[in-house]
Amino acid sequence: MVSRENAVIGTCIALTVAVALLVESLNAAYPEWFPVALFIGGGVVVPLAINETLDRREGAAE
Repeated sequence: MVSRENAVIGTCIALTVAVALLVESLNAAYPEWFPVALFIGGGVVVPLAINETLDRREGAAE
């Protein structure tokens, strides 16, 4: 069984890759640092924030 944390991380990574492919297919002009920021933000920061929020809610419910 997949834990909630792994499900959140996997979903965020999948969405980040989808957004990166979409941005790349648009042939838009974006800064050189944008892809790195997208993967760090969507693959690391967002899942950590979601998991921390869910952990706090579970702790408050107990």
